[in-house]
Amino acid sequence: MDVGPATTGSSRCNKNAQPNPKAENPPAGLIFLLAATAGLVVANIYYNQPILNAIAATFKVGPAAIAWVATATQLGYAAGLLFVVPLGDGIDRKWLIIASTLLSCAILLLVPISPNLPVMLGASFALGFASVAPQLAVPYAAGLVPGAGRGRVIGTVMSGLLIGVLLSRTTSGLMGSKFSWQVVYWSAAAVMLILAVVLWRALPSQPAHATQSYGRLLASLPRLLRTEPIIRRHSILGALGFGTFSAFWTTLAFYLHSRPQHYGPDVAGMFGLLAITGAMVGPLAGHLGENWTPRQINGLFFGLIMLAFITMMFSAQNTLLLVGVGVLLLDAGAQGNQIANQARIYSLDPALHSRINSVYMVTYFLGGSIGSLIGSQAWALAGWPGVCTTGILFSIAALVFLWV
Repeated sequence: MDVGPATTGSSRCNKNAQPNPKAENPPAGLIFLLAATAGLVVANIYYNQPILNAIAATFKVGPAAIAWVATATQLGYAAGLLFVVPLGDGIDRKWLIIASTLLSCAILLLVPISPNLPVMLGASFALGFASVAPQLAVPYAAGLVPGAGRGRVIGTVMSGLLIGVLLSRTTSGLMGSKFSWQVVYWSAAAVMLILAVVLWRALPSQPAHATQSYGRLLASLPRLLRTEPIIRRHSILGALGFGTFSAFWTTLAFYLHSRPQHYGPDVAGMFGLLAITGAMVGPLAGHLGENWTPRQINGLFFGLIMLAFITMMFSAQNTLLLVGVGVLLLDAGAQGNQIANQARIYSLDPALHSRINSVYMVTYFLGGSIGSLIGSQAWALAGWPGVCTTGILFSIAALVFLWV
């Protein structure tokens, strides 16, 4: 199905989004598998953040240069979302998820043998490009629930994704401290191979709603963004929210190492473990997204994000307790904002779900890449107060955009 003009797109989307009272709830085990897939694969993108100092030591570069590893990975992910995820509307999503998982496995084997920083940046970009299975799993899950309850299912899968993001930092930090940063990637490759086998055996097929050429699928993306104000609005909100998230996590290892105790990657990773509490807001956010207005729900969670950075602004003069409180607030706010956005955009035409997700997530990760870049520059110029100010300014911009 192609995307129609602006005057007809919304009515068609609303018609296709009507609940089906006879639809059965998907098996809990299937939803768990999708959540686990989202979490395990998305972890590939974030393993580098707690071990950036170790990678910098290997290539003998400074924080500003090595921060590009995180940025390159996110840019690669954005490119994968743009060029791979739309295929989910044209072919069976099961096989697309398995293929992307196997490709991630192959690249994870190559990243740790990079001979220099430029090759490392290229491999990191490729890893991000290949690791798009989470954003195929989300529309797969949304397609299982045609009406009421979709927000809760999306919230569950997205909770798995965020737990993967956070545990990736814990795992990476601990393994990087005990062994080496290369071992982190080789272990992740083994996990991807096992996951691909499980998906092949357990994941049901989900044929596309309609078959059309790859070129037509890509050509429809700009039209979607132009004709659907819901997608435009929530894509921008998602980008601003993830920008704050990335600015913090890209610079946390630098901040902890700069403190008098010179904390290592293991401590940076432990903050990821703490932040799992914030991931528990996922199902709640999905429920609120079905009952509150978008302005109310997004405003609430951006308020939490701003409060997080205001709290952490004062951590330089105190213990790490304030950073811990900030991590809880930041991850709850970022997760809640993300779930609210996705519950809203998946109320549109199911035949467009992969492309809708592609448009949204490309914008989302471009925001994350910009946040990583600005956060690392803010760290270089103004230290921790500069990073916290960046997060506050991003949150203010989102609230202004939301309410004006």
